Amino acid sequence: MITKFLCKDDFYFPAGTWLVSRIFIWTGMLVIAPHLPVPRDGIVPDFGWGVFDAWDSVHYRAIATSGYEFINDGKQHNIAFFPLFPLTIRLLMNLGLPFEIAGTLINNLAFLVTLYYFYSWLKKHCGINTAQWASIVISWCPMSMFTGIIYTEGLYLFLSTATLRAFDEKKYSWTAFWGAMATATRPTGMALIPALILASAKERKPPIAYIASLATATGVLLFSLYCQIQFNDPLAFIAAQKGWRPSFGFEWQGWLNMLMQIPFGDNWYFGWVTNADGGIKDIWHPLLFMIVVVYGVILWYRRKIINSAIFYTAYISLILLLILAEEQLINNLLNVFMVLGAGYLLWYLRQKLTPVMVTYGFCGVGLLLFSGGIISLSRLAYGIVPLNIAIGVWFSHHPRQGYSLIILFLILLTKFAIGFAQNRWIG
Repeated sequence: MITKFLCKDDFYFPAGTWLVSRIFIWTGMLVIAPHLPVPRDGIVPDFGWGVFDAWDSVHYRAIATSGYEFINDGKQHNIAFFPLFPLTIRLLMNLGLPFEIAGTLINNLAFLVTLYYFYSWLKKHCGINTAQWASIVISWCPMSMFTGIIYTEGLYLFLSTATLRAFDEKKYSWTAFWGAMATATRPTGMALIPALILASAKERKPPIAYIASLATATGVLLFSLYCQIQFNDPLAFIAAQKGWRPSFGFEWQGWLNMLMQIPFGDNWYFGWVTNADGGIKDIWHPLLFMIVVVYGVILWYRRKIINSAIFYTAYISLILLLILAEEQLINNLLNVFMVLGAGYLLWYLRQKLTPVMVTYGFCGVGLLLFSGGIISLSRLAYGIVPLNIAIGVWFSHHPRQGYSLIILFLILLTKFAIGFAQNRWIG
C-alpha cells in the first residue's frame, strides 16, 4: 500500500502528489535545463517566468491581450483556441499580474484543485487504492508537464473532472455548469455531451439528467455565437482547425507512419522500410527495438520467478535506453500508450468504473481518432480523465509493474520539462 502518512486526509495525498510533480517540472525547467548544452534549434532558458511561455501559450497571449483573429484561408488562426482559459488570464492581468504569472498560476492551481476533486471522487466510487494510484498517474506521467506551463491542461482537467463527479453524485445543476465551462475551454470538451447522454440512458436517469447533459453544450454554443457575430461564421473555430489538421476523419496514413516508425525509425520512408536512396539507413534502430521487445516479454512472463534484483536491474537498463532514445520515438510510444493502450484498459476494466467514466473515455478517444491528425495525441488523450483512471486501476492490480513505470514516468516528466524549457517541441 502506498505511504499511509499521506492518506490521513483527503487533501494531503493529492497535495503531495501535486507538489512532487511540480518539483520535478520546475527543477527540470529552471535548474537543469539552463546548464545543459543547447540542442539544435533550441535555446538556453532563462531563470524566470518566461520559461513557461512557449508554443501554444503564444496564442493564448495574443487572445488575452489583443483578442481573436480569423480568415478562412486554411492557415493557422487563434480562433481555434477556445476562450475560457485566455479569459481567466485576462481577468488576472486586469488585476495587475503579467501574462506569464497569470497563466502559470491558473494552470497550476487548477490542477491542484483537480487532484482534490479527482481523489475524493475515485475514493468514493472505486476505493482508496485506485484513488491513490490514479492520482499518481495523472500527476506524475510525462504529459502532466503541461499542467505546469501556460496551457489549458490544468483548467480543463478540473472542469471535466468536476462535471463527471457532479453527474455521478446526481448534482445535475452543477453538471450543467461545470460541463458548460469545460466545453468553452477546449474542443475535447464536446465529447462530454454525448458521453453524459449515453450514461444517462445506460443508468436510466431521470429527465433532468438529459437536460443537464444537453446544457453542457452552452459553452461551445456561446463561442459559436461569438464567431457568428465577430466573423460571420458560427463554425469559425472548426474551420480554423484546418491550419493544424488539413482534413477531418481517421488519418490512417499518419497512424501507419507513426506505428511503423516505432520499430523501424528513420528507415521508414514514405511507406517503405528504406531511405530515399533505397537502402537501410540505420540498422541499429530495428535491431535494438527487437532486443528491447524480446527482453521485455521475457521479463513479463518470468516476473514471478525472477529475483527482484535481476528484475529491477534489467528494468533500469530499459529505462536508460528510453532516456537516450530520440524524442520522436518517445512521443510515438506515448501516443500509442495513451490512446490505444489506455483505451484498451478502459474497455478491459470497464466493470470497475462508473458508466459516465466509460462513456466519456470512449467518446473522447473517438473524437481524437477522427480529428484528422496525430499531432499532440498523447497530450490530448491525457486530458481525457478516464484514461488516467484506467491506467491507475491497472497499476493498483499490478503494483510491482506500477512502481517501475512510475519511475520511468518521473524521468520522462523531467526530460519533457527540460525539452520545453529549451523551446523544443514535445507534444
